[in-house]
Amino acid sequence: MAKAKDSRKLIANNKKAFFDYFIIEKLEVGIALHGTEVKSLRMGKCSIKEAFIRIEQGEMFLYGMHISPYEKGNIFNKDPLRVKKLLLHKYQIRKFSQEIAKQGYTIVPLNVYFSGSHVKVEIGLAKGKKLYDKREDIAKKDQRREAEKNFKVKNLY
Repeated sequence: MAKAKDSRKLIANNKKAFFDYFIIEKLEVGIALHGTEVKSLRMGKCSIKEAFIRIEQGEMFLYGMHISPYEKGNIFNKDPLRVKKLLLHKYQIRKFSQEIAKQGYTIVPLNVYFSGSHVKVEIGLAKGKKLYDKREDIAKKDQRREAEKNFKVKNLY
């Protein structure tokens, strides 16, 4: 039985981005990698918690994404924190650069996953949250958790 071409296998996600930012727009982009990095990603050895994206000379780059070295890779392994190029069309990069020129906007990586056999990164145009926004989110989560707990207790009896 063959796998579906559009199957998505999550490698890493950035939960902190959803806590620290309002995500305005999302976009799926490709990423330029070397062979041993892909093998390491297949084993799930990736972190984007401290990652960020910059636009330089009309190209978009991902900084701070940690891909652990492949154990059987020896001399072919690359630096784990190497700057990686994101693959977008020029008009997409132009659109994002115009958006981040506004005060308080940035681009953050949200997820890294396999789409079929290709590694994809979901990036998001984000606006920073203020401290009171974060407190509001925490209060909503606590209320939801409390409501679910009460619902569970009622249904047990």
